[in-house]
Amino acid sequence: MLLIKNGRVVDPVTETDEVLDVLIEDGRIVKVENNLDYESEKASSSCDMGGMEEELRVIDASGLVVAPGLMDAHVHFRDPGFTYKEDIITGAAAAAKGGFTTVVCMANTKPVVDNVDTLKYVLEKGMTTGIHVLSAAAVTKGLGGSEMVDMETLAKAGAAGFTDDGIPIMDEKLLAVAMKEAKRLNLPISLHEEDPVFIDAPGVHKGKVSEEIGYGGASRLAEDIMVARDCALALDTGASVCIQHISSGNAVEYVRTAKRLGANVHAEATPHHFTLTDTAVLEYGTLARMNPPVRTEEDRIKIIEGLKDGTIDMIVTDHAPHSEEEKARPMASAPSGITGLETSLGLGIKSLVEPGHLTLMQLMACMSKNPMEFYGMKPVSITGGAPADLVIFGEKDKWTVEGFVSKASNSPFKGWELPGKVHYTICGGKIVYSAD
Repeated sequence: MLLIKNGRVVDPVTETDEVLDVLIEDGRIVKVENNLDYESEKASSSCDMGGMEEELRVIDASGLVVAPGLMDAHVHFRDPGFTYKEDIITGAAAAAKGGFTTVVCMANTKPVVDNVDTLKYVLEKGMTTGIHVLSAAAVTKGLGGSEMVDMETLAKAGAAGFTDDGIPIMDEKLLAVAMKEAKRLNLPISLHEEDPVFIDAPGVHKGKVSEEIGYGGASRLAEDIMVARDCALALDTGASVCIQHISSGNAVEYVRTAKRLGANVHAEATPHHFTLTDTAVLEYGTLARMNPPVRTEEDRIKIIEGLKDGTIDMIVTDHAPHSEEEKARPMASAPSGITGLETSLGLGIKSLVEPGHLTLMQLMACMSKNPMEFYGMKPVSITGGAPADLVIFGEKDKWTVEGFVSKASNSPFKGWELPGKVHYTICGGKIVYSAD
């Protein structure tokens, strides 16, 4: 048994924001009340066990937030195939440190998750981690963009959804068919939106900064034209579609319009896209190279506006670990992406809550309730009978970004002081991370 005392329960499912005690037993929440008594619960436990007293651990959460476990709907654990960067075990440990109890792995592994054997490998290894590790399957075989996978078979084998993340699907007809099949299977489809025709060089926004460093850059148009197309396809097919890691202010407007027209379209924002601008490349070099790139201050503000009005309904990390050697290469040959699981909550509080853009309740919805609903899951809630998947953190507790649990440390946020220190992550009633 686990008793969490005096925590500020912030639950976007029930819209609770109140200091309460939470009692956990056998992996589930059994009571959420004011002033649960330690001795009476201990005695009740002893009675329930037929005289065999079950150990009752008490966590004093005074001054801390107790929220549903976070869900990251967009991670790369590099397993199988690239485990020198990350693997499912280390990725899950990084997730737990960041407050996440559920993650969705992308399909661009080696081999690609376009077959049942690879999907089962990821899911079965994920079961050993202590958190919930889900996996999307690819839309096209080998991420080649020309031949659809057997979506029904992969769905039956446990695929959470479908995505060719990392590579755009350029064949509109194929994508329309895939969207219709995903709708039939009642699973979502998520899309990486970068038309290579409008990318002179990836990872850096095409603008003043790219000109300053003599690097071609990726035009905002590369994203805009794909998002406009796929919003139209989503409206036509009725599929549940996610625009991944949105970076362009224009693209935010396209999603807003599509939603108004009745499309079942959603969008993700990453902490780096609502925190940084392209000037970060001048300070952090390849650590700020990512696809799609961080763009201008105007784009950053429009992303925040999209989060405020619900146009963007999910915050994800696009956790993309790389080795130090890879990131030490010149800009043109270094890989894109940053490690993000351990900094996401802190950056959300720093960039969104502290400036007054979102309430803490809204942030929790974007990081837990909304992504779970997109994937057709019942959102985790802090109510009696619910699974005991929780994060306990100090909203104002400062911590320094260092000592990554991930195999990778490719982050422009190294050395930053952030709020939102995670004290405990609890999954299935078990403490899977403790800062103590």
